Amino acid sequence: MMSLDTLLEKMWVDYCELNPAAKRIYDIFTAEGETVLNDHIALRTFNHPRLGIESLAKHFKKLGYVEKGDYTFVEKKLYAKHYEHPNMDNPKIFISELELEKVSPFIRETVNKLVEQVPDSLIETETFAMAGRPWKVSWDVYAALAKESEYASWVAAYGFRPNHFTVNINKLKKFSDIKVLNNFVQEKGYTLNKSGGEIKGTPEDFLEQSSTMASEIPVKFDDGSTHNIPGCYYEFARRYPLANGQLYQGFVAKSADKIFESTNKQ
Repeated sequence: MMSLDTLLEKMWVDYCELNPAAKRIYDIFTAEGETVLNDHIALRTFNHPRLGIESLAKHFKKLGYVEKGDYTFVEKKLYAKHYEHPNMDNPKIFISELELEKVSPFIRETVNKLVEQVPDSLIETETFAMAGRPWKVSWDVYAALAKESEYASWVAAYGFRPNHFTVNINKLKKFSDIKVLNNFVQEKGYTLNKSGGEIKGTPEDFLEQSSTMASEIPVKFDDGSTHNIPGCYYEFARRYPLANGQLYQGFVAKSADKIFESTNKQ
């Protein structure tokens, strides 16, 4: 069985290939003398019986992760859960799924056709969280999905891989203030997600978050065409202590709702 450290490292490498900007930002912080720890990794899926949250979560549970919070995003028709490891230096895992019973028949039928192409053996592999696109999809199908659900189109195009990694602001020395960090990142030429404000959440929510907008990268579709579409983004999270003095470890649905829009087309 693969060790957790090896899996997380492989996921980071895969993610940086789709999002070279994240590696550059990571390197900028490192050059400033910072130790960049990862707050959480987000994964996306569909709540199809074969591919729901559990299909991804089970591989992390085998490595010691435990289910903690769950979240509903009414407008985006998403449901999510987050998982924590006993060693708090390991990132939380946040897994969301599109609720197929709430979307149009077109999306539901399209997703069912995609899922039919996925072998059980792939879902069972310990690296399923970074398996990539396990089905054939054309540009036309991607574009039609994107009209109704940016989320559905993203999963259709990229399959299973980290949607974002997240800098743990609490562990930074010079950039422990999210405003200072945001300004620094923007000065370096990166665009932040402004939906719902540059900073999502408040100290009263015990969590402040911001994120870059996903860069567009060339993706080859199965009709032979290649198109530039939004890939992955990099998130930044600052957590605040609860009454018991422990840092809040959960997520805030109304903030996460806007963070999801980091993969919207600019």
